[in-house]
Amino acid sequence: MASIRFSKWQGTGNDFIVVDDRDAAFPVHDLAFIRTLCDRHFGIGSDGLILVQHSRSVDTAYHMEFFNPDASQSFCGNGSRCAFGFLRAMGGVEGDGRVHFSAIDGRHSAEWRQGMVTIGMRDVGSVERIDDTTDFIHTGSPHLLCWVDDPERIDLIAEAHKHRYGDRFKQEGVNVNFLVWQKGGLRMRTYERGVEAETLSCGTGVTAAALSAMGRGLVTDRCEVQTRGGGLVVEAAGNGAVGFTGITLSGPVQEVFSGEVKVPTRPT
Repeated sequence: MASIRFSKWQGTGNDFIVVDDRDAAFPVHDLAFIRTLCDRHFGIGSDGLILVQHSRSVDTAYHMEFFNPDASQSFCGNGSRCAFGFLRAMGGVEGDGRVHFSAIDGRHSAEWRQGMVTIGMRDVGSVERIDDTTDFIHTGSPHLLCWVDDPERIDLIAEAHKHRYGDRFKQEGVNVNFLVWQKGGLRMRTYERGVEAETLSCGTGVTAAALSAMGRGLVTDRCEVQTRGGGLVVEAAGNGAVGFTGITLSGPVQEVFSGEVKVPTRPT
């Protein structure tokens, strides 16, 4: 039975299994194996699996393939930051310089900046204002932003399920974020589709929350966001009416542990 080396990384509590797959040895089509790896009882346990693969174009340094715990795919902000930290720790990225990588939603930038990893997010069109307390923004993954009095006091799973499995989003699914503006910054909690539970942090959700705050005039071009797993910073130019460009997400990353996992042999 073959084995694959992995490393476990976390970015503000959002944790990922990261594999150097530049030799394309990972059984990427074995979705049952991916689900088992991410299972917190029967596998390694994580909020997702990241494969760092060879570049797919001349203007990128590598490709990041991301799987949610249910083996569905999307872009992942904190996962992208961890992937860059992983490759840099292996010597695959020289110094602190800025590089570009590709993901499911296109081309992004990444760099090491003052002890944190900063990634460039894709441009975002105008914010959809659903009602006075709810916005919808797609930041590589679809996010519903629900403004509440106190995210810590809500029954998160029950409230998130009303939206996640409601008529509009039950087919594609949606991430549901509960946020409040407090003391010059955002506090938030996130329910992630694909995980189908609360996560300590969500990079694309943090980005969407900051853009929602900017679109509502609470802040201009820089927003500090506090999640249950730690703090992140989002910067952007624009507003909710014309959309946002130059969006970046910054925060810490850390390797937790590394090891090897057996790859089951499947009957042919």
